[in-house]
Amino acid sequence: MRIFLTGATGFIGSAVIPELLAAGHTVVGVTRSDEGAVALEKAGVTPFRGTLEKPDGLSAGAIAADAVMHLAFDHDFSRFVENCEKDRRVVAALGAALEGSNRPLLITSGTGLGSGHHGEIAREDVTNFDHPNPRVASEQAAEALLARGVNVSVVRLPQVHDTRRQGLIAPLIEIAREKGVSGYVGEGANRWPAGHLSDVARLYRLAIERAERGARYHAVGEEGISAKAIAEALGRGMNLPVASITPDKAAEHFGWMGAFAGLDFPASSVITREKLGWTPTGPSLLVDLDAAHYG
Repeated sequence: MRIFLTGATGFIGSAVIPELLAAGHTVVGVTRSDEGAVALEKAGVTPFRGTLEKPDGLSAGAIAADAVMHLAFDHDFSRFVENCEKDRRVVAALGAALEGSNRPLLITSGTGLGSGHHGEIAREDVTNFDHPNPRVASEQAAEALLARGVNVSVVRLPQVHDTRRQGLIAPLIEIAREKGVSGYVGEGANRWPAGHLSDVARLYRLAIERAERGARYHAVGEEGISAKAIAEALGRGMNLPVASITPDKAAEHFGWMGAFAGLDFPASSVITREKLGWTPTGPSLLVDLDAAHYG
């Protein structure tokens, strides 16, 4: 297939590209910079200039493709709500370009949307459109496209990691460095799901090849690692003390991350593994944190 890929120069997108090329697909990758275009050409990808701020400009790439994979997201979490609404507009524009065909659109969301209640293990066959996570905007956009006959499916991400980056744990590292202590909220029993970058990249390929209308997949290798265990790994890696932060002090200590630090959102990938024959084999989150270079 000729696959149009947003987020092609990003952390996950750059890992997805060799998966797609090795499987015989051709890739047109979105970039906003000259440097990104050069990097994509070196990787064997045709560059396409575009930005999330101009979703209509991405439509031309989608129209010319056999399939579309949307991995791009603005990760400025201090403007999370605004960026989720921006993603809603991009999903709508990409879907509109495919309307009237059976060409697949694979978008990205978060595993939390598969949980009916806080602390309940998220599942692929659950979509909580009342979830307080603003990322629900992406799945609301997908649902609207499904109603119009667009072949859209969703990959929901946990904390995606290798030894360089670890999703929302990356800002926790900066906070720990600034505060001089690696903290967790309360008892630290709240859990975060995780998936190794190599496993996540493979899942994206399998999902776009399956092209199942309305499917939700969880890129989860580990259902839930406690916040305390994560904080302890960061403490080991940076040689910092580890401490509990009381819930009433979480916002003060973690800043904008205070809204996430105490969340309990474990997630299952049982259905994903059965449907796609996907078996995660990458290192665990704690192994990667212990091997990370903290500078």
